Amino acid sequence: MKKRILTGWSVRRVLYLILGVIVVVQGIMDKEWIWLLPGLYFTAMGIFAFGCASGNCYGGQCYVDTKTTPKKS
Repeated sequence: MKKRILTGWSVRRVLYLILGVIVVVQGIMDKEWIWLLPGLYFTAMGIFAFGCASGNCYGGQCYVDTKTTPKKS
């Protein structure tokens, strides 16, 4: 888990984290508590990298072999 949090950062992951924190802070400042849910969700997506198919693509597990096999007649 620690390795997953500390490695593999991309621009998308940083944006999820920053925008999630902004939504949480704004929701707290405005006392609009419903905004905590989407804000925390996007923050968690940034921290834990589960935006890609709930984390199933982390570490190359979603690799699809693109080689074609010849058709047998």
